Amino acid sequence: MTPESPRRRRRGDAALYVEVLIRAPLEDVWRLTQDPASHVRWDARFTDIVPQRTRSDGAREFRYELDLGVHTIRGTGVSLATREGPVGERTSALLFDTEDALSPLGAGRGYWRYIPTPEGVRFLTGYDYAPGWGWLGRLFDPLVIRPFVWWLTARSFDRLRMWAEEGTSPEQASGWRSLRRGYRPRARNCRSQPPRRTGRTIMEDAPRSLEEIA
Repeated sequence: MTPESPRRRRRGDAALYVEVLIRAPLEDVWRLTQDPASHVRWDARFTDIVPQRTRSDGAREFRYELDLGVHTIRGTGVSLATREGPVGERTSALLFDTEDALSPLGAGRGYWRYIPTPEGVRFLTGYDYAPGWGWLGRLFDPLVIRPFVWWLTARSFDRLRMWAEEGTSPEQASGWRSLRRGYRPRARNCRSQPPRRTGRTIMEDAPRSLEEIA
């Protein structure tokens, strides 16, 4: 599956969309994505997620870090997971923010959907954010940063798929180890747009729980 360029795939919708089919039990996918210690192993957008407190509505506040070697980006977020849906669908809504002036991503929001199918679990995300870096970020975000963030997310999703389906640990699919045959996660295994046109934007398709934690 070869995704379209994130810059060209939708007119008037800058939000990112990534979807992968995971041929594994829903409970396995849920566990690997909802547990913070497991999450940071496959998701290259984070190197640490530290839970803070759980709100009365069940939303969970957390701190996150992304270690770039020469600098560590730090921020905060809140997520709310739900287990509702006509076919056993589950969702997770997210808000995140950072005060780090060096972060290319500012405040953002997004969601995950877990959709059971006869073939496996359709695991997808839609999210958007305000560019960091002031005017420089607004200039480079659609040209460089946003396409790279899409690629990084998609590659991470495929790494999750390999873990859930094949038992290939994220560490085996990272760095030089991923150069071995059968251990390389590929962004092209993910969709960059929904399979059907609905007339709605990616963020308009967000679960109601996203508004509840806003």
